[in-house]
Amino acid sequence: MDVDTHPDGDVRGDLEWGTIPGLVRAAAERHGPREAVVDGRVRVTYAELGERVERAAAACLAAGIRGGDRVAIWAPNTLDWIVSALGAVTAGAVLVPLNTRFKGAEAAYVLQRSRARLLFVTGTFLGTSYVASLRRSGAELPDLERVVVLGDTAPDDEGWTTLKAFLAEGDTVPAARVRARADGIDPASPSDVVYTSGTTGRPKGAVISHAQTLRCYAIWSELAGLREGDRYLVVNPFFHTFGYKAGILACLMRGAVIVPQSVFTVDTVLANIAAERITVLPGPPTLHQSLLDHPARTAHDLSTLRLVVTGAAVVPLRLVERLRAELGVGTVLTAYGLSEASGIVTMCRRDDPDETIATTSGRPIPGTELRLSDSGEVLVRGHHVMKGYSEDEEATAAAIDADGWLHTGDVGVLDGAGNLRITDRLKDMFIVGGFNAYPAEIEQLLGLHPDIADVAVIGIPDPRLGEVGKAFAVRRPGSTLTADDVIAWSRREMANYKVPREVEFVAELPRNASGKVVKGELRARSGS
Repeated sequence: MDVDTHPDGDVRGDLEWGTIPGLVRAAAERHGPREAVVDGRVRVTYAELGERVERAAAACLAAGIRGGDRVAIWAPNTLDWIVSALGAVTAGAVLVPLNTRFKGAEAAYVLQRSRARLLFVTGTFLGTSYVASLRRSGAELPDLERVVVLGDTAPDDEGWTTLKAFLAEGDTVPAARVRARADGIDPASPSDVVYTSGTTGRPKGAVISHAQTLRCYAIWSELAGLREGDRYLVVNPFFHTFGYKAGILACLMRGAVIVPQSVFTVDTVLANIAAERITVLPGPPTLHQSLLDHPARTAHDLSTLRLVVTGAAVVPLRLVERLRAELGVGTVLTAYGLSEASGIVTMCRRDDPDETIATTSGRPIPGTELRLSDSGEVLVRGHHVMKGYSEDEEATAAAIDADGWLHTGDVGVLDGAGNLRITDRLKDMFIVGGFNAYPAEIEQLLGLHPDIADVAVIGIPDPRLGEVGKAFAVRRPGSTLTADDVIAWSRREMANYKVPREVEFVAELPRNASGKVVKGELRARSGS
């Protein structure tokens, strides 16, 4: 079954701005004195943001960053993230965002694979020293020449510096040289590499261009109805396409105010909505459910909220109805995407009925095609599909066929109007509070435990997070390993969303004739 889209809403951001630096400059000129970012007590106008980004770009040039070099960033949602990331991209670098939930070894793997020459890293976040975590990993990072700490202090080692000192290095670089570098960027060249874990268990880097990013998120902004002057609370992590592109870049396109929130707590969300008169609040359904159910909700004025975009999980119809009835949210939309398709494949439209919004992920975005294979797998083709996985021709060929169709690994059904409903995942992936968790990757990590002989992981339902991991483990002979031991070990060794919440010990795992674990039997045992 094929679905072709009409050009309605096909706003050509790629033709308007050309590149992300072109967008930053245009936004600074068009919205100059308007507020651009509110980060705690710091308020920055569009003109000031443009100046800060160009200063960061100058510092990247002074550090020897060349066009096409990989620059990584490992930090929470802050103004520093916005300035550092956009500065690197303005200098012609390819951005490599790192998940803030990664441990040192996980971050080091992506730094190795991407051959990043420069890393922006937060100092301490949620009680964890990211600097210490990276140094403790002991990984060899021969390509990493500079590490810029987004904090007041940095290690005394060669190549390490603070953001303040790094920015000062660029003050001798003429503005004309920065502009020339930005103007020389080819819109078809990569703007970022988003590392997404796969069933092989190791992250693969989806390469997305400037033109793809601008076209996709101009469309997203148009379909969502984002307006000039909107005040957008960005709870979605900046390291994720949803936070960076549907957040930062969409706001720049429309002249909206970016209000970054580095940690998701419902109390902080409520306080921010009331204090900053927030109008736009995208995020996973768990965020909105927590908001509605919070006992102190009525103590806060949430009347300014008008737009919610959600996805990443099944959305209860009751949630859509409550957002409208109890909070007066005029527009509630759902969408579906994956990193390999620039983060966006389908999206509901603003005039869709509540039932369509709750039970489907909408229709393909303009200028793209979607069809279902004989097995029901969702296949997509169009301007949003990645160039491929970075330096991985084999994985690219497995994902994108000779006719240009991206095989998503998701199974879905289409209704008569062309709306997509995702029903299953070929890849066994499950989604924990909006984060994609890949059993193969978690199984590889658990397999490193000295007392675990064999292990398999599945997703099971969870009332708060949507799904969580459950591990079926086979102990080594003589081991007295407990479920609590495994969970505690996992918390030290992997990102929190990957940690199994339940562990069941078995004598052996069910396997088929070819030796593969029969996950269906494990799901049946768990009732999931």
